[in-house]
Amino acid sequence: MASQDVVHYDTPLQKALRVSAALFLAAYLIWTLLPFVIMFVSSFKDLLEAFNLPDVGDWSGVGIFFEFTPTFEHYSSLFSEGNFGRYMANSLIAAGGSAIVSVVFGSLAAYSLSRVEFRGKKDLFFWIISTRMAPVVAVMVPLYSIFRTLDLVGTLPGLILAYTTFNLPFAIWILKGFFDNVPYAIEESQMVDGSTRFQAFWSIVPLVAPGIGAFVVLCILFAWNDFLFAAIIGSGGAKTLPVATRELVQPQNIQWGSIMAAGVVTTAPMMLLGLVIRKYLVTGLTMGAVKE
Repeated sequence: MASQDVVHYDTPLQKALRVSAALFLAAYLIWTLLPFVIMFVSSFKDLLEAFNLPDVGDWSGVGIFFEFTPTFEHYSSLFSEGNFGRYMANSLIAAGGSAIVSVVFGSLAAYSLSRVEFRGKKDLFFWIISTRMAPVVAVMVPLYSIFRTLDLVGTLPGLILAYTTFNLPFAIWILKGFFDNVPYAIEESQMVDGSTRFQAFWSIVPLVAPGIGAFVVLCILFAWNDFLFAAIIGSGGAKTLPVATRELVQPQNIQWGSIMAAGVVTTAPMMLLGLVIRKYLVTGLTMGAVKE
């Protein structure tokens, strides 16, 4: 007897929910991408064309927004006169340095908390997490006093240390879940064959590499987008892109074209990084979510 295909028809409620979901996603996508599109297009306009807008309510004149002669004047002035090349290098060094230090020390601490049993372990782990919960403003004054005493204000090592202060507890918290998900039998077999504890630890690092990579990206994002630490601890010789962009807003003159170009320079690298490694980022963040 030939099998018959069963055709399922959506109910009116299911159709309405599907349409509503599609409309919501479309509106959310426009709301999210429209500011970046406006910023990107405006960065290639001169000042006169940047303020050439249609009349209020005249939707037929929206196309005037894309009618302009592209110019790289704002980008060239940023790097030739605004010294943005140095500020970008500062951002890269501070974000990358903090990520490396946090991953190295965080992975060692997370491995110890995952594998070694000792008295007060839960209390120690909670204390580490609680330091990450404190708002940045609450610790800024004592941190600034300590850094000023150590002559670290306005230096890249000081900015890296400031970022590590908040990234390290986050690293320990995330990476511990990754190590908990790796069977301890792997390390036991290594140590039975004569490996040291550190060699056994190093043997399972490739197994948690997606998680480590995900945290490195998050650490870089946090440090790259930071303004408060960069404005106070890194003021002077360790100025980063967010602080340099803020200084383009002056009481007598707001350099809108340079601000738009600086916004693109600041946000585009992180957006491209997220698009390139999005697959590995999702894999790493979900790696320690399920306990086996």
